[in-house]
Amino acid sequence: MKIIKILKKLMSSFSNSYARTVPADESKRSALTKLIATSGIVALGTAGSVQAHKTADTGEEKEERFPGDPPEHFIVYQFNHAEQEYHQHVLGSAGAMIAKYEDNVDIVIACFGRGIHILAKNPGRPVDDATKEKVKSLAQQGVKFHACGRTLKSMKWTQDDLLPFAKMVDVGVADVMELQEQNYAYVAW
Repeated sequence: MKIIKILKKLMSSFSNSYARTVPADESKRSALTKLIATSGIVALGTAGSVQAHKTADTGEEKEERFPGDPPEHFIVYQFNHAEQEYHQHVLGSAGAMIAKYEDNVDIVIACFGRGIHILAKNPGRPVDDATKEKVKSLAQQGVKFHACGRTLKSMKWTQDDLLPFAKMVDVGVADVMELQEQNYAYVAW
């Protein structure tokens, strides 16, 4: 566990610097005993917070992560259909991944073909309000939405026609392939 490793490193560093500042009449053993006692209290507090950080659905413990740690999981969803039920399934799955892995997953939704409309400011096909809200919510939670430049070109759309968080890529399918080459799991409905 990362917290334990950090505590050990902190103890070692503190022990070395504390030993240099211990008055001559205080033994190193006494100083080390105080250090271990203090570290034990910190470790107990840490263990309590780790134990309290269990998943609601399975009860299994999650490993503590520090803000900014790179994710360990990567997934790219192919999104190329216009049907509302399809939208609900893919976007719901992305939401479930965030619920399970929190900030420990990097999610890309690669939109092309008829799926591109969820990223448009003014969609050319009907996109229901629930889908629009889910897309915005996922983007706020860090999900990346990629838009196929070839699809946009065929529709005479540009980056300006897309929602601000959408990123235009040259070729949507090539984007999916390249993400797979970077160890993203590939999901298509």
